[in-house]
Amino acid sequence: MTAQTDTQGSVTTVYKVSGMSCGHCEGSVSGEISGLPGVTSVKAVASTGEVTVVSTAPLTDEAVRAAVDEAGFELVGQA
Repeated sequence: MTAQTDTQGSVTTVYKVSGMSCGHCEGSVSGEISGLPGVTSVKAVASTGEVTVVSTAPLTDEAVRAAVDEAGFELVGQA
């Protein structure tokens, strides 16, 4: 698992998402994932297809997949 816990108790996980090609795509994915309970920060980068999520506890892949699907993209997995 690529999730990392820092000293303040937050968890940072990097996911790969396919289909993002612009800033609007980044905003859509970030907006949906930001709505998940415990998420404190989301940074999506279309050029790499990576989405970095900081949360108070590890997120389930199912929850992240559902959020990414709702935004219209596909979760490939953790980077």
